[in-house]
Amino acid sequence: MSSAHSFCFVAIGTSWRVDSSMPLLPEQQAGLLRLAENYDALYSRFRADSGITRLAVTGGSLPLPPHGEALGRLLRSLHELTDGAVSPLIGERLAEQGYDAAYSFVPTIAPSPARSWDDVLEWSVDTVTVREPALLDVGAAGKGQLVDLMFEYLVAEGHDDVVVDASGDLRRSGSGSITVALEHPYDASLAIGTVELGSGALCASASNRRVWGDGLHHIVDARTGSCVDTVVATWVLAADAMTADGLCTALFFADPAELSRSFDFDYVLVYSDGRARFSASLQGALFP
Repeated sequence: MSSAHSFCFVAIGTSWRVDSSMPLLPEQQAGLLRLAENYDALYSRFRADSGITRLAVTGGSLPLPPHGEALGRLLRSLHELTDGAVSPLIGERLAEQGYDAAYSFVPTIAPSPARSWDDVLEWSVDTVTVREPALLDVGAAGKGQLVDLMFEYLVAEGHDDVVVDASGDLRRSGSGSITVALEHPYDASLAIGTVELGSGALCASASNRRVWGDGLHHIVDARTGSCVDTVVATWVLAADAMTADGLCTALFFADPAELSRSFDFDYVLVYSDGRARFSASLQGALFP
């Protein structure tokens, strides 16, 4: 990208950077911030005034914007493909283990399975309903969807050579490709390889990103309530960031071959014993 124009900001608790070959006008920057604020006000379990927090207090139904249907459909699909390991109902289990709205980082009870989707949750075209108060968490794919919403907004505004980067979760359009380093899961100053990103998305997930105790991190198996200890990092290349983000989470629980029956993607997996695995069609290389 030549003569790039950049806009950096913080939203949903992470750092963002947008690069475009065209100037990012003040009203467009404001539009990006508005998208982030609206998404956070709807889905954040860390805000006392969010829609998700209200469901945790009162139960009932929460109206969704048009993009809510796609998120619910993806989460349900991943829930089924991982035999229930991926679930929005993991929110209360994360909070109980210390990843709560106050960021206490102190577990209050022993891990336990999340409640059953079919017993508690209904996600329809325009509404999410919980039959009893429940704390939801859409982190499995939510940040990726917000990347997509910002990307699609900029494309509609005429930006055809653009990158939206949410701290390593990327979506790009433009000619050619860019080379992206894959951060070493145990040393952020090193890379384990590189991949080529053309027009599409690259997302990553790692169990070392949000750690607050021995064996305590943000990737939790909803079937047990315990943190995953077999996979330490995943990367996914897909057409859109919501799908890539969701598959990054699913790969902690499901074999890539099973997921590839339902989704078109490339991947890199790093296991806790140091082994790495990647798709045969991956455009990139892992370092020896």
